[in-house]
Amino acid sequence: MNDAHARRYYDDFSSWYEKQRHHGYHAMLDDLETSLIAPHCEGRQVLEVGCGTGLIMERLAGAKASPSRLLGVDLSMGMVRKARERGHGVVQGSATALPFGDERFDVAYSVKVLAHVPDIRAALSEMARVLRPGGLLIAELYNRHSVRYLAKRLTRPGRISESRDESEVFTRWDSPSEAASYLPADVALEAFYGVRVLTPSAALLRLPVVREVMPKVERLASRSRLGRFGGFLVMVARKRGA
Repeated sequence: MNDAHARRYYDDFSSWYEKQRHHGYHAMLDDLETSLIAPHCEGRQVLEVGCGTGLIMERLAGAKASPSRLLGVDLSMGMVRKARERGHGVVQGSATALPFGDERFDVAYSVKVLAHVPDIRAALSEMARVLRPGGLLIAELYNRHSVRYLAKRLTRPGRISESRDESEVFTRWDSPSEAASYLPADVALEAFYGVRVLTPSAALLRLPVVREVMPKVERLASRSRLGRFGGFLVMVARKRGA
């Protein structure tokens, strides 16, 4: 899948992207991802690669540990427009050719995006390039060793618009060791975390009691040894040379 195809896919997706994202399962994911990223951002210059409509940026901007400057980049102009409507500084660009100079940011992160980038090594190399020495690269990939992977194999692709579904986008599933192997040589892995470790089905978050309890359970699991079995793997790595 080339950038032009991906751009059309996500431009179409932009009109549906926030359906049901402000509560239940998807809100839990966004909250968990933000909880892993926010502690590294206080007073720093931060870039989100594949920012979508700016939901994570909005959470970070409102967090106590807020960045001194927060920018985003996304391949889809439809997504960029919606993020800009939220007041975020966002530009259009590809994860494999970031439109920023070398060593500009202290933190570069990406969630729910890199699993859909065929040339993952190029994307991670670009994130490392724009980091200052000692900067943090936070990358989320999809975990083949997870309940989420099994669930996806057993269900039909979800719809992303009136005319498209998830089968039209490239998706890669990695083991933790495969994910770590994609990091460029000038970046050292520091930690693995997991998101959606114990939730067997997104539909469970529609139940009132589960909706209250599961986010707390998942937050504890994300930072435990069980995190390596999360449906989403979050790598925290540091650029050498500080």
